[in-house]
Amino acid sequence: MAANKKTDEMPARTGEAWWRRFRNWQDDVPPLLAASGLAAAVAHQRRIIIKPNLVEPVPPPITTPVALVAALVAYLREVAPHAELVVAEGVGSLRHDTWHVFRELGYLDLARRQGVELVDLNDAPLVRLVDPTCLRWPEMYLPAMVFDAFLISVPVLKAHSLAGVTLTMKNMMGLAPPAHYQQGGHWKKASFHHRVQEAVHDLNRYRAPDFTLLDATVGMAEAHLWGPTCQPPVNRLIAGFDPVAVDAIGAGLLGQDWRRIGHIRLGDGVLGSATATAVEVA
Repeated sequence: MAANKKTDEMPARTGEAWWRRFRNWQDDVPPLLAASGLAAAVAHQRRIIIKPNLVEPVPPPITTPVALVAALVAYLREVAPHAELVVAEGVGSLRHDTWHVFRELGYLDLARRQGVELVDLNDAPLVRLVDPTCLRWPEMYLPAMVFDAFLISVPVLKAHSLAGVTLTMKNMMGLAPPAHYQQGGHWKKASFHHRVQEAVHDLNRYRAPDFTLLDATVGMAEAHLWGPTCQPPVNRLIAGFDPVAVDAIGAGLLGQDWRRIGHIRLGDGVLGSATATAVEVA
């Protein structure tokens, strides 16, 4: 199968994002999503995949809060009542499989309570993708299901010791199958450590998220699995169709210049615009 070229096209609402100060999930998620225009984008979708960041069985703010995903699911039920809703992740942990992480973080309960399907992307059927213009991954294997659905990324605001930040574009690493990308490393996506900025950029050229809901309520200030949280908490939710815009804004909230984050810089003008306008939703 040839590379999916839609991710080489700029998002329809390039350079735009919306944000809201956080009080609670139930009161803040619906108006933020309504202002962003998500309802029109998903109204006729047959399948919507929600991709949280569940890298390890560790509670928020290191992982995506199940309550945030529950609020998103409730909103999608209203605006896209005929869509199949799937929560999908492929964890990088070497010690735990995805189902263990789903269970520990409350996602099995969410699935039973709200009638959504859970999928372990690490074991999902794959397609082979080829794009010789991709310098790090001229060939790539990714789950077939993500090319036949509207893909919503729900990452957490976190710094990263190697990549600089881990936000919505890096959250797509959960799509990468360990059978091809562990390569004997100490975690299931270990090959991404080599030329990580180009690796993340190329991955998103094959499949970038269609929409992002970024949990910036707390923030991890120095690393994605350890260290201090942001003080004071950032206390925001951010949404948008442009993954480059969302990541540039997120980097700024962590006190980082997006121009120094390779995968954001590479994505600027290719996958979106880092010169972003952030509109506050009252």
